[in-house]
Amino acid sequence: MKSYRKELFFDIKKRREFINISQMVKECLVESKITEGLILVNAMHITSSVFINDDESGLHHDFEQWLEKLAPEKPYNQYHHNGYEDNADAHLKRTVMGREVVVAVTKGALDFGPWEQIFYGEFDGKRKKRVLVKIIGE
Repeated sequence: MKSYRKELFFDIKKRREFINISQMVKECLVESKITEGLILVNAMHITSSVFINDDESGLHHDFEQWLEKLAPEKPYNQYHHNGYEDNADAHLKRTVMGREVVVAVTKGALDFGPWEQIFYGEFDGKRKKRVLVKIIGE
């Protein structure tokens, strides 16, 4: 069995952002030379997420609206966590959207269903962030 590890870095310009990282993950798979196995993609920050869904701008807008209803950013004083930082909402949003995804690798490709794409979701950006890609297999 072979193993591959790589970190992907992002310079996030906004507080919240969704980035399609499918192509970057596919490039990692090619670099790994693994054709059968599993690929793990996980956020390396407690206020960010990795998830699988459709790459459709209306859906991304719906995510943003839905998450903001579940855990509104403001007022900051509604959260006990906020004090030194103002990112309690980002921690909650990450919990809902999830930390990581695992995708099967079959014949050297991500074994996706129709329309599936991998996304990095950032909920407390405006700085450099990273994602771990770990691939195991043959």
